[in-house]
Amino acid sequence: MPRPFVAYLRVYEPLSAFSEPVAKRHREALELGHMDYAAAGERERDMWLRSQLSTPPRLLPGELANGDPSPRALREVLVLDPAEVPVEAATVGPGPLVCPLDVRARAAAALVGFLTSSHPALREMALSESLDSVREKAASVLSDLPGGAVHIVSTTWTVPLPWFTLVDPAHRHLEVATREDARRQVCWRVAMADARRRVAKAHSLAERVLGDQGPTKVLEDTGRWLEHFHPHSAVELDYGGLVQLLDDEELVEDTSADDVNAIVAALEREDVEEIAGRFERLRDFWGDLAVRERFN
Repeated sequence: MPRPFVAYLRVYEPLSAFSEPVAKRHREALELGHMDYAAAGERERDMWLRSQLSTPPRLLPGELANGDPSPRALREVLVLDPAEVPVEAATVGPGPLVCPLDVRARAAAALVGFLTSSHPALREMALSESLDSVREKAASVLSDLPGGAVHIVSTTWTVPLPWFTLVDPAHRHLEVATREDARRQVCWRVAMADARRRVAKAHSLAERVLGDQGPTKVLEDTGRWLEHFHPHSAVELDYGGLVQLLDDEELVEDTSADDVNAIVAALEREDVEEIAGRFERLRDFWGDLAVRERFN
């Protein structure tokens, strides 16, 4: 079975950023063996399927039948060595840096979004509990998050183009393997301070030129999200399972990060022709994936 077609923006924090009970739990996870990035997507899918196929179905993945968080899920973290993070004018670490999967909390955040945006008839069909109890449960899970934010945000079938403003195109990490090989990867890593600086600049330019909606709103939300974490953290933009949808040539020749950063520079000098040309190339590249999503 292919990995989920999901891309990720992750934050890895130093252990010192967590309260002692949480840090102790993460240290135990490191001792037992942390999760490999190649298995993270499949693990998240497995947790969701188990929650829905259990009897009765559980409201959120990563929790026990009584609604408490699963001890195993609480210990599932990804780990990053600070030496793997390029820095411009920032500090990262000390290591190891950890990124909790936060699957239960991420599902709760998605549930809040569903409750807010879905039609009442759809909510009635999808939920086996009352609206008030579901809303209260989701809010309770989110209120227990250390630092007040999940460490991972994700999207299906595509990468939001504003995310590329966080990274230096030259620092792309590329692993070309067969499409079935979980080692196949495209990602960028950046120091938190550098990511915040880059997204703040992009947001300021976008707001001035494009207004406060669309890409500007994504940049604003991303910048606010980054503020929840330790300043010596690292940020990772990972294509995740999307690499299964692209052939080797497409992976190697992908210029998305270059194009988005070139657009930011063009906004600064008000070069409309450059902006249009870069957007056209991005539309062609990511439009192919959008077509596949419609077919599925």
